[in-house]
Amino acid sequence: MLEDKHVIETLGKVRVVIENGEITEVGESEMKYCPMFHAMHKVDELNEEFIRKNINFRIEDFGMCTPDRVIEMDDAVTVGISEILKTNMEKGSIDCVVGACDGAGTLLMTSPRVVQGVGGRVSGLVSTTPIPDVIRRLEEKGSTVLDPETAELNQLEGLKLAVEKGFKNIAITILPCPMVEEIRSYPVGDDVNVYIFVAHTTGIAADEVEMLFENSDIVTACASKAISDYADEHKPYYYGVKVPIFCASEKGRELLDARLEHINKPLTTNEYPRNKDDAPHKLL
Repeated sequence: MLEDKHVIETLGKVRVVIENGEITEVGESEMKYCPMFHAMHKVDELNEEFIRKNINFRIEDFGMCTPDRVIEMDDAVTVGISEILKTNMEKGSIDCVVGACDGAGTLLMTSPRVVQGVGGRVSGLVSTTPIPDVIRRLEEKGSTVLDPETAELNQLEGLKLAVEKGFKNIAITILPCPMVEEIRSYPVGDDVNVYIFVAHTTGIAADEVEMLFENSDIVTACASKAISDYADEHKPYYYGVKVPIFCASEKGRELLDARLEHINKPLTTNEYPRNKDDAPHKLL
């Protein structure tokens, strides 16, 4: 019998382990309050009880980390990473997204609704094991799983596979790590564009932030004090108040603006100093 074990980071960088559809481990959150969860669920404290309730909801509602995993979806929020990717794929600005899915690992996606379904409601995927039913359904929708035998998470190898398959406008979603710099420096050729989206940045070190902004196109703020401080100093273009999305490049701004135009939102302008009264607490 295949091992079934999935590790995610969520809700203030809490480590959660899910095995055979059941939560087997919940770490402790250093972040006790999040404005998004307060607005959506009236939650005043991100304690273990709420974390378990929230993860169980994800398991029951869209089959996270189970064979029932929902892989296609319409927009989850107004503006998030998956919504930006979905809109730009629909517009033709992106022809492949290298992402990660529980039960499949790193994968190449070419369907906007799969991009949304895979990325719309999950948190940072640390490790996962293969779920054959999930992999089969993803492949039926045109996705390519990097390694169906191991569900390996390796976005650089995902980029290499996308280039090998002939994609020209490749977006990559990735957690903060040194691989971001490796991806940016990988020789893809003059006719290939690579767009890097960094998510789940809570708790990253201050010395990582400059590297992320130098090598990425879009960086989410999450509950990162280091990113918040960097933004206040360098004033990048951004959207959002509670959990801003920062543009680290001009192309990142174009991709974000495409989503804002699609949903008839005014294009944002730099408004500094930013109002942090409604930011996640505490920032990590």
